Amino acid sequence: MTIRDDHSLAADLATEAGERLLAVRAREGFADPAALRAAGDRESHLFLMDALARQRPSDRVLSEEATREERLDPRRLQADRVWIVDPLDGTREFSEEGRSDWAVHVALWEHGKLTAGAVALPAQGRTLGTAEPPKLPAYEGGRFRIAVSRTRPPEFVRNLARLVGADLVPIGSAGAKISAVLTGDVEAYVHAGGQYEWDSAAPVAVAQAAGAHASRIDGAALTYNQADPSLPDILVSLPDLATTLLAGIRDLHR
Repeated sequence: MTIRDDHSLAADLATEAGERLLAVRAREGFADPAALRAAGDRESHLFLMDALARQRPSDRVLSEEATREERLDPRRLQADRVWIVDPLDGTREFSEEGRSDWAVHVALWEHGKLTAGAVALPAQGRTLGTAEPPKLPAYEGGRFRIAVSRTRPPEFVRNLARLVGADLVPIGSAGAKISAVLTGDVEAYVHAGGQYEWDSAAPVAVAQAAGAHASRIDGAALTYNQADPSLPDILVSLPDLATTLLAGIRDLHR
């Protein structure tokens, strides 16, 4: 087993799960959004769990769709290798016809750090992964863009944008937001409204491999495979903007 194998596996599984989700969308239609969301969550989760059980039988898995008992399994905390997956990131967007800002996350945490990951954006027809990280766009200076939640952007991010001279761009899932930083659609993503490890593990793995800045909003390192999977805030940005954003956040919290 090689690191390259893990990169490829993450990308292959995220991509195939995404293809299955597109099929669920086509089969179920959009008349009953709740049923569509439930079908998507269930089918993607079962596919990823079965595939990882076959491909990496000795590894542990932390999935958003796991039961509480599965999440609290002490063997996960003692393991050297844990896959952290979000079978469907952005269920609201998935259930809205025409929206493409939803994702599938597959990441590998190994010996205390993220070592491989992939974010599939099925409705956009692409997968970003650590095997071939995207090339970060250059920041040319001046006004920039911060991705925020479509439905619940934190008030402090509005204040931060005013302070640092940025525009807010509403995007759906966390994976889609971080991917937007990596592809040049925005320059930063700031969130402090509550998240979990599976919301960011895969996109952070790709962001770090690409050379982007990724941290808590106080600058502390993002840590994964914790007993409590809550990871409530995050900052991902082009590296040249990290100092400005962290300073602005500190000023707002004084």
